[in-house]
Amino acid sequence: MGVIVGLLLGAGLFCIWWSCWTPGPPRPARVGGRGDRVRDTLKQAGLESVSPGAVAAVCAVLGVVGFLGGLAVSQVTAIGVCAAVACAWLPVAVIRARAGRRRAVVRELWPDVVDHLTSGVRAGLSLPEALAQLGERGPVPLRPGFDAFRRDYHATGRFGDCLDALKDRMADPVADRICEALRIAREVGGSDLGRLLRNLSAFLREDARTRAELESRQSWTVQAARLAVAAPWIVLALLATRPAALAAYDRPAGAVVLAVGALCCLVAYRLMLRIARLPEERRVLR
Repeated sequence: MGVIVGLLLGAGLFCIWWSCWTPGPPRPARVGGRGDRVRDTLKQAGLESVSPGAVAAVCAVLGVVGFLGGLAVSQVTAIGVCAAVACAWLPVAVIRARAGRRRAVVRELWPDVVDHLTSGVRAGLSLPEALAQLGERGPVPLRPGFDAFRRDYHATGRFGDCLDALKDRMADPVADRICEALRIAREVGGSDLGRLLRNLSAFLREDARTRAELESRQSWTVQAARLAVAAPWIVLALLATRPAALAAYDRPAGAVVLAVGALCCLVAYRLMLRIARLPEERRVLR
């Protein structure tokens, strides 16, 4: 009996203590995390159907193949590890390069998209119709996204949900801004939409022109730095064909030399990218 009374007393004291603490607001879902950035990069590269898990699996398979191939050629474990790291990073480098090239192309096309929207609004088309016609008359690389918007809107009739799907499909900060401007214009109205779109078109053209000039000036510096980083590993690949030269790397000291060299190349390459990187607009209106 005393045990039951003690338990009830303890439970009552716990409830009193618990009531003194007010629950805080729910933590919002994290937006723009690493997973979102990876999915945006895949979409920008035109690989919408590829998942981040599939990319990781391909990297792992290529890493194993690179390790076995490097070990078979050189008979040195340290060189096999270096080959594994290089092969595992290859898909990521290809996807990023493809996404970068496509971003550069699309950056030049967004002003034309805004001009088409301005013309459609000025001609009296509704906002869904102005967006849907871009699937036929807009820039060719962007037509699939707007054509999917047209199909979604004809199927559901929900302009807001179709805009969200278009933003997710485009994975571009400019598309986010255009979609949010159209959403506000449809929900609250306003006569300044045409002026807003014209100002946005002029800003996008000026930004694309400035960025193209900067990229053309720094491209030779970036390429020279990449060649300087790759040169030691090209020499190592040539040494892998001579067993006498590989004997020095088949020791703990040789493995340390390779590890330190790889670390120095990685730090120098990342530093070079950090210094030469132009500011990229982030998606804050997901």
